[in-house]
Amino acid sequence: MAASSKRKKKVGNRRPVRTSGNPAKRPIVEAPPITARDWIGAARLRTLPLAIAPVVIGTGAAQLGGRELHWVIALACLAVAVLLQIGVNFTNDYSDGVRGADAHRVGPARLTASGRVDPRTVLIIGLSFFALAALVGLAIVIRTGQWWMLAVGAVCIVAAWFYTGGKRPYGYFGLGEVFVFLFFGLVATLGTTWVQAFQLPQEAWIGAVAVGLLACAVLLANNLRDIDQDRQVGKRTLTVLIGRRATQIVYTVFLLVPFLLSSSLALLYPIAWLALLALLAGLPAILIVWTYRQPKELVVALGLTSLCALAYAGALYWAFVG
Repeated sequence: MAASSKRKKKVGNRRPVRTSGNPAKRPIVEAPPITARDWIGAARLRTLPLAIAPVVIGTGAAQLGGRELHWVIALACLAVAVLLQIGVNFTNDYSDGVRGADAHRVGPARLTASGRVDPRTVLIIGLSFFALAALVGLAIVIRTGQWWMLAVGAVCIVAAWFYTGGKRPYGYFGLGEVFVFLFFGLVATLGTTWVQAFQLPQEAWIGAVAVGLLACAVLLANNLRDIDQDRQVGKRTLTVLIGRRATQIVYTVFLLVPFLLSSSLALLYPIAWLALLALLAGLPAILIVWTYRQPKELVVALGLTSLCALAYAGALYWAFVG
């Protein structure tokens, strides 16, 4: 049989990849095997502060007035938030990959889009993290007796899947920021406060709005980086709909408004002024968003915004319990 008609076989978990040029002459280059670093990268660790920050603020609000710290429940809330975030990241990897939305991405390569991992495997991992989050959430419900929160948990998981999954994912129609604000801001923060204190003081609401806006700022930085690719594949994020300049403006507003809110809290909780220190990460991020020349520079802005959110949450926690 002629060499040109031979089937190319996979070696281990490597897949043959062709380089550009004349199809009849271009050599076959094997993609590197998947490593632990690739799996960790798929979890998108730089996004985890967005899961941690609302739990920190919500726990601080639950301790207002000298209330006892329910550390087991607080840690369980943290586990639910982190597990859901990782689950979203893996299912997003799967959904965008099978749609071709990650074919020419600027940031780190995704597992599904790279072709080195079976898409079904990525999906199963994502759903497994959702299942783990559901189990920990069930334990919280049993411990607190707040059975109605089972419905809240179910809505969170369904919303997480349909962000980029399903036939008409709402993340493809400019609604991603709505999802992030509601679930990474209001639901995560207020839910954490409620299961520990069984009440929702105004401080919890202010913190929830603030951290929700910071999470939206992270998403805007991410989508600004991918705006050209998203336009090409028909992914209509808010950034695609309103354009670069408007995105830069909205991003700046979303990042700075939380500091106006913390300044109002500082009138009652002076330690809240320390939240302004988070601007040491936030202001450079704003500068990058307004002056970047290459999309990859926005990866740094994304990381700085996440760090800003975590530092902000830590300051509010200290203010509430200090």
